[in-house]
Amino acid sequence: MASREMKIGVALVVLAGLGVGVYYQQKKDAKIGTERAASDVPDFKGTDDVDSIDITTGKGQIVLEKKGDKWVLTKPVSAAANQTNVKSLLDNMKEIKLTELIAKSPDDALKSTYELDVDHAMHLVTKKAGEKKLDATFGKGGGRGNMVMIAGKSDVYAATGYSGFSYARTASDFRDKEMFKFDDAGVTGVVVTNKNGTFDLAKADKWTGKVKDKAIERFDDGKAAALVNILKTLSAEDFGDGKAPADTGLDAPEATITVAMKDGSHTLRIGKPAAGPTARYALRDSDTTIFVVGSAVSEWATADVAKLQKPLDGGAAKAEEGPGEMPPGMMGMPPGMEMPQGMPPGMPRGMPPGMRKPPGHP
Repeated sequence: MASREMKIGVALVVLAGLGVGVYYQQKKDAKIGTERAASDVPDFKGTDDVDSIDITTGKGQIVLEKKGDKWVLTKPVSAAANQTNVKSLLDNMKEIKLTELIAKSPDDALKSTYELDVDHAMHLVTKKAGEKKLDATFGKGGGRGNMVMIAGKSDVYAATGYSGFSYARTASDFRDKEMFKFDDAGVTGVVVTNKNGTFDLAKADKWTGKVKDKAIERFDDGKAAALVNILKTLSAEDFGDGKAPADTGLDAPEATITVAMKDGSHTLRIGKPAAGPTARYALRDSDTTIFVVGSAVSEWATADVAKLQKPLDGGAAKAEEGPGEMPPGMMGMPPGMEMPQGMPPGMPRGMPPGMRKPPGHP
């Protein structure tokens, strides 16, 4: 019996020893695997020290270039760029890091699975003084990061820090949409002209308004101030590149808004409706860029004098109508008919002539 127990004990010790050996071997293998995987990842350093950014997707190509201290869009159109959106690209480039090897020499089917094919991938090329700083293709994102391929390498890697939203913007979103930016303290007046007339709004100690050289009745100076508030930081919703003047209606604008300033003026010409029922094409000052503006300003193309007036009742409730009063013109209770308890005040009391109260009624 003792011999059997001894054999069992020895077996347990051996088994435990084997388990410990397997555990340490697995740790060693894992370490070797990690080191090997790390050694398979190329040196990759994103940088914001660039003067050219080329983004190509299945939807087209966008090229941004730095001219002096400002970024401009050069493809698909030449235009001023939205500096904030470009900065978000540059900031993100510094955050991208390759973390591990995912697949060696993938075929086209595997690339498609990782969305590294032409229809789904985002190809990014950055340069400084003509020298490439980064050439990478980004695909599907997941728990391990975004799939990426580096130019000159045939393998797929995982990358962290990549913000797809920053690169997925349209060409329109990379453009500067600011139309006006001025201090309303310098405004001296606004003139709105459309098919309903010319509305001359003047600002002194307070706003005044005229139409056909006559003061606007019930003029609401808050409406004039609200219009200036819209215009002083006006931004476009989109652009009408390539549209003919006849298509936009800007060859014969439906409305013109001129803001008089102490040191100059700003003019907005509003044309035909653009995409959507509330947007319209517009031009600013001497700029030939065709903008698309939203309803806040485009509704002035059809505004009439009522838009500048206070309501007839001034928006106040009629004082003569107290709570519980019957509407004017509504007949009261028949003569002699008593009003039951709990009826609203103001209703006549009593039963109709010749009508008796029900038995037991007080």
